[in-house]
Amino acid sequence: MSALNTRSPMKAPSIVSSGLAAIGFELRAYFRVPDVVFFTFLFPILMLGIFGAAFQSMGDVGTLPDGSGGISLAAYYLPGLVAAGILLSGVQNLAIDITRERYEGSLRRLGATPMSPVSYFIGKIGVVVVTALLQSALLLVFAAVVFRVELPTDLSTWLRFAWLFALGIATMTLLGIALSALPRSTRSASAVVIPIVLVLQFVSGVYLQFTMLPEWLQNVASVFPLKWLAQGMRSVFLAAHLEAAEAGGTWNLGLVALMLLVWLVVGLGASLLTFRWQRRS
Repeated sequence: MSALNTRSPMKAPSIVSSGLAAIGFELRAYFRVPDVVFFTFLFPILMLGIFGAAFQSMGDVGTLPDGSGGISLAAYYLPGLVAAGILLSGVQNLAIDITRERYEGSLRRLGATPMSPVSYFIGKIGVVVVTALLQSALLLVFAAVVFRVELPTDLSTWLRFAWLFALGIATMTLLGIALSALPRSTRSASAVVIPIVLVLQFVSGVYLQFTMLPEWLQNVASVFPLKWLAQGMRSVFLAAHLEAAEAGGTWNLGLVALMLLVWLVVGLGASLLTFRWQRRS
């Protein structure tokens, strides 16, 4: 029995191999739960389908005086839903999943195994990265095939997408780990996390044009990272002349990067301060 409670230091290769195995386990577990797949993986695709079909008859947005430059509403909603998918994969999925594991005792039992906590987090981070990549790819293919949305063709734009995606994933993953400390039980996890995520989507320019919101609500939403991630993604997928429709009339990518980095540091600090392996009594 004492051997179960005594851990020998794991070498880096063992930690990495255990972490990769954990990613495989997490992915299998993820896709075996229908409600998780629906609400975090397929939800942005479903919303694009609903909005794209429902508002298709309203015509293009952002049309210039000479009649050019207009895009469909499906194309307009696409960048916000890409950002929302990263939020769902990182914040919602991780916060609920870690809460469940903590209150079911899985995290406590981890201490009786040779598996390193680092490997555990590699597994969690890995499943967020893989599912977010798959989700974004499916969303872009769906938009291009079903709604004929024109995707970027130049390398510089895709490189911008790459750093926004990477920074967004890192930020939302750490915030998801931090948020997992808030629910007091497995039952309350969804009730606590989903409303937060849903409200953020509505006030951050995912489902509504950000400048349509009251000024005070714009100021509140500008505190949170989803607003900035959605703004950055619009700079990737929308035409250059639509930049004028942004608050302040610019994509402001420098501020986008800064705000995401600030929230990354906040998420890291909150995770280190609040994360617990055992449930609260």
